[in-house]
Amino acid sequence: MRQNTRVMAGAVLAVTALSGCMQDMGEGTVSRFLSAQPDARADISGETKTAAPKAEVVQDVSPVIAELAARQSVLTPGSPYAEVAAGVLAADARVAEAELQVAQLRAEAASKNWWPTISPRVSLTSLGDLVADLVINQVLFDNGRKKAERDLAKADVELAAVALSESSNDRVYDGLVLFLQAEEGRAAADLYGQALKDMSHFEWVMNERVKGGVSDFSDLNVLKQKLADLRARDAAAREKTTRAVAELNAMSAVSLAGQRGLRGMGSTPSDQSLDVLRAKVERDRQLAQAKIARAAHLPGLSAGGSLRNGGKGLSLSASTEQMLGIGTGASLQAIEATKITADRKVTEAEDISRRAIEADQRTIAALKRQAAEAEGLTSQAKTNLDLFQRQYDAGTRQVMDVVSVYETFLRALEKQLDLKFQAARAELDAAKRLGVLADGAKI
Repeated sequence: MRQNTRVMAGAVLAVTALSGCMQDMGEGTVSRFLSAQPDARADISGETKTAAPKAEVVQDVSPVIAELAARQSVLTPGSPYAEVAAGVLAADARVAEAELQVAQLRAEAASKNWWPTISPRVSLTSLGDLVADLVINQVLFDNGRKKAERDLAKADVELAAVALSESSNDRVYDGLVLFLQAEEGRAAADLYGQALKDMSHFEWVMNERVKGGVSDFSDLNVLKQKLADLRARDAAAREKTTRAVAELNAMSAVSLAGQRGLRGMGSTPSDQSLDVLRAKVERDRQLAQAKIARAAHLPGLSAGGSLRNGGKGLSLSASTEQMLGIGTGASLQAIEATKITADRKVTEAEDISRRAIEADQRTIAALKRQAAEAEGLTSQAKTNLDLFQRQYDAGTRQVMDVVSVYETFLRALEKQLDLKFQAARAELDAAKRLGVLADGAKI
């Protein structure tokens, strides 16, 4: 028994060594050198944990993951925006993170695919005896299939990392959009609250004039209608705030009802968007799949067999996974065309990203300019209102004249408020596209 064990072990080492000797036979060979897993891993909170020392290996850092980790949030620490982001991220279920961990484990398994595979085999002979042995198989030459499988697993990890970054940025974006809705509702409620006070004063004046027989009752009815419309708009603004705050608190680990203000976002960098990174990773994934498909049509060399009887059953074999046929040539051409298509998709994604980033910057600049113009128009409307008020006090203007000018002033305030929050929303859209609403190193 000991002799058979030594023979089996020797056969395994021999086959493994034979595969190692063929590592310099070109792209299609199986390399013995594995890319190492990083010794330092970051947990959810961003703290670095040092793993146990490993054997001396060549460390391979993915440029995609390095770029994702280097992305810094444009949210100012301690600002209302940053507090909202921290709250919603703390309550995240982090499904994308779990998928990333699964992809990392699969990549770790794929990194050892060049090792020989061994499986037990138990068979029943015609004499009723059970025969147990080990079956070993080692790929010696596979036209790059094993390497492509490792590249595919690596691309899956990068794709999961991009998905994690997208998921975190989307969640922060959703939380900040709700925060903006709440702030806009509060600002609108304050605006309509003041307007209700002013319009109620006009109604009182008109009511006194009607009692004195100076004005017509129809003018009082018009003012009452305007007041009812203002009350409805004020109630809608308050309901908008209540709904947004409730939904924001539901997706946050802490209450965010006390956060106020639009401060907290720096300038958005002119970087490539997450869509471009996703396109690049998907290209690498398609290229790896194409190499696997190509290797399946080409003959490979493997060693294997049963280790019974002192390992005399070991042999070399050459075979193809896919049977050759009339359409094999066209299949190989389609595989090569897949590579060209994948590269063109990246080029298209870069073009779309550049246009979208430029459009975002132009939109933000235009909205800020329009908000400044609206502020100037509001100032002019206030000047006209003050003039009409003085003329009314002097007895040269009617109440309805002042009310009409006041409505113009109110519409100018509404326009200014709307443009202000449109610009804030546009800044969020631009930051979301670039994936800079959450720190890459922390997620």
